[in-house]
Amino acid sequence: MMWHGAWGFWPGGGLIGLLLLVLLVAGIVSLVAFVARPSRHAPPPPTLPTPPADPALQILRERFARGEIDQAEFEERRRALGV
Repeated sequence: MMWHGAWGFWPGGGLIGLLLLVLLVAGIVSLVAFVARPSRHAPPPPTLPTPPADPALQILRERFARGEIDQAEFEERRRALGV
């Protein structure tokens, strides 16, 4: 009695067994790739809120930009604002 493996009783059985094994491995790889893929409908990551702009500093910057005050006065007033 000769042993031909599990598929040996059917002609071409070894080839079919190999094909089924390849299909099984391909299916597992496809399943893992599908599960690991990020969802298209996932919400965007949260962003940190921007701190509110200090209106006094904004006015000071505008006055400096218009040339109403020089750099020394700008720096002095900025330090006075605690910025």
